[in-house]
Amino acid sequence: MKNYLKIKQQLLEHCFYFVQQKSTVISQSIASNKNDLFSETKSSAGDKHETGRAMIQLEMEKASQQLAEITAMNTVLNKVTIDKPTKVICLGSLIKTTKGTYFLAISVGKILIENVAYFIISAQSPIGKQLLGQKVGATLAFNNAEILEIF
Repeated sequence: MKNYLKIKQQLLEHCFYFVQQKSTVISQSIASNKNDLFSETKSSAGDKHETGRAMIQLEMEKASQQLAEITAMNTVLNKVTIDKPTKVICLGSLIKTTKGTYFLAISVGKILIENVAYFIISAQSPIGKQLLGQKVGATLAFNNAEILEIF
């Protein structure tokens, strides 16, 4: 695969962009919920007021959990090394198999670069777990895919 380093750089940049976008959306959600919580005025229907506040509080807790997941994704991305090809699959490896090409980083999904599909997957995903530590020639239980090249 030509220009593997350039492709790995583009995939890694896409991962950072993905995380940044998610972080922005979650931060906006938290800010909106805080605003809603503070602007929730007491009405004559007290129970309705308390239910509204509880719902907003639940949304804020959910957003906080998502923010923690984003922080964990950033931590993983900061550990990714792309400049050294390895013979054993590890975080940051670009893996070409008979069933597709994978980049081991965080769970992002399928993206296209120059009309070629790449699957950006997490090491904790079922496929990622099968790929970690494997070498060229190994066959995965998933889709019976054979590892052709590791970059």
